[in-house]
Amino acid sequence: MDQQPRVAVVTGAARGIGAAVVRRLADGGWRVVAVDACADDPVVAYPLGTRAQLAGVCEAYGEAVVAVVADVRDLAGLRRAVAVAEDTFGGVDAAVAAAAVIAGGSDAWDTDEQTWRVLLEVDVLGVVNLVRAAVPALLRRPEPRAGRFVAIASAAAHHGLWRLSAYTAAKHAVVGLISGLAVDLRGTGLTATAVSPGSTRTPMLDATASIYALGGAEDFAGHQLTGKLLDPDQVAAAVGWLCSAESGAVTGSVLHADGGFTG
Repeated sequence: MDQQPRVAVVTGAARGIGAAVVRRLADGGWRVVAVDACADDPVVAYPLGTRAQLAGVCEAYGEAVVAVVADVRDLAGLRRAVAVAEDTFGGVDAAVAAAAVIAGGSDAWDTDEQTWRVLLEVDVLGVVNLVRAAVPALLRRPEPRAGRFVAIASAAAHHGLWRLSAYTAAKHAVVGLISGLAVDLRGTGLTATAVSPGSTRTPMLDATASIYALGGAEDFAGHQLTGKLLDPDQVAAAVGWLCSAESGAVTGSVLHADGGFTG
């Protein structure tokens, strides 16, 4: 009997690293439910992904990739996305938490409550909500399982960034969440890992350059040992491997796909 394609749910899928993950998995034969809020946030000072961008990610793959509009802050919306994966493709084998925002520009003591809240609610509780929505579905797969939960953290989780303390705290929390989740999953066949990218060519990096009043995102390239910015597909390659059966020995760990930023 032919092996059925593996199935993933990916958040933050309209653009950037999330979109690159969708493409990487779909090109590898996966079926994917691509999830994005497709809406701006008044606390976030730059445009977020759109419905048109999400549709553009999906359209090249026909029925193999399905778009679901849902905010990671909405647990019911993520549960709906997981239900789409199970109803359409028969189950879930991987969940990738790539949705995130960046905000800041003030010292920690001057960072307002709205900034703290949006970063904690999207970047941390958004990952928690995907855990709550997707892990039960991953566990519904019959044994022996090879399910994967992968969260996008950041080099900021391991290296404090000036006037981005709330973002740094949020991404550090993601790493802690993955450490705890991996322990909770022991013996199930499921693994939990994080990928910490360095400066990657995304709209979020452009927004970071604006926070620092830099000339552009290229100004961050010198912070990495590679001397250049990362492409989202380079980060997606790391995620793709962590989603694969071959990564089964890795859990509770962080893969530093950061061009040597924290080296």
